[in-house]
Amino acid sequence: MRRRLGLLFLAAICLGQEAGDPWSKGELMEPAALAAELHAAKPPVILCAAFSVLYRSKRIPHAIEAGPGSKPEGIALLKKAVADLPKDADIVLYCGCCPMVKCPNIRPAYRALREMGFQHVRVLNIPANMHEDWFGKGYPSEEGSPANGSMPGTK
Repeated sequence: MRRRLGLLFLAAICLGQEAGDPWSKGELMEPAALAAELHAAKPPVILCAAFSVLYRSKRIPHAIEAGPGSKPEGIALLKKAVADLPKDADIVLYCGCCPMVKCPNIRPAYRALREMGFQHVRVLNIPANMHEDWFGKGYPSEEGSPANGSMPGTK
């Protein structure tokens, strides 16, 4: 009986967490799909909602620092990063600081983008973390520390 109650409790937590995601399944992007889109004639705008230390150590090429999404100053950085983008811009948002179900940054950043009127926001599916789900799989990455909100190679 205890085991059944425990399983029911775990199932409720898991189902509750999934229901809490503000994005639809169609807005969830797999890493392989983004890796392919990086080589497109017009790749998406990539926003990193992670903590600055993670962004500054290693990131997806051309990602713009736009976080952490869990802090007011991170949301301010996100708003600054997208200020000049059209509302129909193709945006991919990622964090990868920890397992996505526990991520403190991705949901507030996604909600902020939607509240600002952005219509095409996708969330990169990073179930465990960036090391496991992106870097460890050999997808493109870059290192370095450009200025906040600027694209690598620009000021």
